Parts: sequence; structure tokens; C-alpha cells
Amino acid sequence: MQSRMTTRALPLIVSLIGCLALVACDRHTTTPVSNRTNANAIAVRPEVARSQGVERATGMTEESDESAEVTSGFSPLASAVAANTPAVAAPIPSKWIEGKNYNSLSPAQPTGAPPDKVEAVEVFWYGCGHCYHLDPFIESWRQKGQPAYVMFQRVPVMWGDVHKAHARLFYTVESLGKLEQLHSLIFREIHQNGNFLAAQDPVETERLQRAFLKANGVSDAEFDRTYHSFSVESKLQRADQLTHRYKVTGVPMMVVNGKYTTDVAAAGGESQLLNLVNDLATSERKR
Repeated sequence: MQSRMTTRALPLIVSLIGCLALVACDRHTTTPVSNRTNANAIAVRPEVARSQGVERATGMTEESDESAEVTSGFSPLASAVAANTPAVAAPIPSKWIEGKNYNSLSPAQPTGAPPDKVEAVEVFWYGCGHCYHLDPFIESWRQKGQPAYVMFQRVPVMWGDVHKAHARLFYTVESLGKLEQLHSLIFREIHQNGNFLAAQDPVETERLQRAFLKANGVSDAEFDRTYHSFSVESKLQRADQLTHRYKVTGVPMMVVNGKYTTDVAAAGGESQLLNLVNDLATSERKR
């Protein structure tokens, strides 16, 4: 991964950071992102990968059509009672296995969703190739598959300095009201254009991010007003707290209603992940 910096020393530094980012994203670093299997579609926190190896479930159990069906018969009395009983949340479909396809957070975490909504959070990192690969699926789900009662938000992971640098960029863009316009462009700038948008020197990081945002319609005045603002600092602090509370060891990771966590490998693929998120959200819906 190459940088666009003009000095002699900084390109080497940023290139090294980029290489470390790829190592963190993929245990099989020689495999191109486009050819990675779902089993590897998770970026692992570096120290966890080294100490534990971090193995994840890679698929769902196969079930026959008969076992997937729910058979139920109600007596007339039971049917009458059911008709006059307020609806309750649906159970999690039996095809999803706790401990394999998803895990329960202990303790469950509070959410920012109103009573009639279920929160779904994607914990991600702009430097992660797997997060970049998942992003189009997330965007398609948001437009076509996200239930109306689900409140979706992204939280950038806050493991180290480079993750925090990208998190500041995310919250700067969000605070400027330009997330819909620039979120996917940031991914492309890093993973297609080779501009990592972060450096070992915080001053250089700020210069790189300022230049990128200016090229995409953000004035210097807007940047200066927002980049180190109280709002951005507060959001960074909250993201750091959530990284710890959600016990994030790999990204991308989905958190449903502060209660369940899952990822691409555990669900069995990108589309399966979003189907699982929908089913978990349905089970948490208050009706």
C-alpha cells in the first residue's frame, strides 16, 4: 500500500502501517480481498490473533426442510386466548445456534434506541479489508432489507492510534452531515487509491485527512471547526467505551440491541449475516 506523502521517510512509515493493517485484517495475508473466503471475513485485534489464534465458526448447520418447519396446533380455546393477547417478540429461528452463529453479551449493554426501535450496530475500521468488502452488503441492506423498526448505526473500533485516527475522520464526517456522501468514498480512497489517510505522526494524519475532505467539498473552515470539536471528542470517548463493553476482538462485528454479537464468519456469509441480524432484531422487537 503506497502513500501520497512527499517526504522521503513518511512514505515508508505509512506503507509499513498499511501492511500492519492488512495483517490485522486477514490471517491469510497473501490472498486478495476479492478472493477471501467467508471464513476469513473478520479483522482480528492483533494481540488477540497472536495470543489465541482466534478461530471462528464458519457456517451454519444444515437442516432438513422438516426440521426447519415449526408445527403448531391450537385448540379453539387457545386460539381465542391468543387472539386477545398482545403480540410478543418472535423467537430466534432454530437454524441460528447460540455459541456458533451468534453470542450473547454478558452483561447486556444499554442502547440509544427508543422503545419502539431495536438497535443494530456495526463495529468497523476503515483500514480493514473485510469491513470494506462488507460495506456494499450493509448499504444494500439499509436500502432494501433493513426493517423499519431497526435503528442502525456504525461505531468505529478504538484499539490503537491508527484505529482512533480513522475514527476521528468518521466522526468528523458524521458531524459535518456528510456521512452518506463520503463513507464509502473513504473506504475506496484507502483500499483502491492506496491513500491510507493516517500516518504515525498525528500532524501528518490531520494533513492527509484535511486534504481528502477538501477534495470532496469540505472547506478548511468546516474542517477546523469540527475536527477537534467537543462533539467529535465526545463521540470518540463513547466509541472507546463501546469497544470495551462489546468486548470487540475482531471487526466487522454486528451488535443487536446491546444483547447479541455476530460476524460474517459466524453467520456463514455476508447475506446470511444480515438475515441473522434481522432475525435477532425481530426477537428483540417490543410489540
